[in-house]
Amino acid sequence: MAETNCVRQLRENMMMSKAELARKASVTVQTIDRIEKGKECRVDTKRKIILALGYKLADRSRIFMNEENNENVIATLNSVQHD
Repeated sequence: MAETNCVRQLRENMMMSKAELARKASVTVQTIDRIEKGKECRVDTKRKIILALGYKLADRSRIFMNEENNENVIATLNSVQHD
C-alpha cells in the first residue's frame, strides 16, 4: 500500500539532495528513494526523516499524511462496528 508523504517536496524546498537527507537521517539513499515513491517504511525510519528535515515529531502528520488518515478510517470503522 502506498503512503502519501511530502518528503520529496520538503527535501527539494530545502535544496537538499537525497544523499544529504539519507546521511542526516542515518538511512540509505535507496530508503529515501522508496519513501519518496510512496513505499511503506518503519516508524523509526519516519522518525529519523522527520528529525533530519528539521521538524518536530509532532509534525509527522504534515509529512506522512497517511498516518492521520489511517487513524480517521479506523475510528470510523470502529464506530460503525459498534452500532
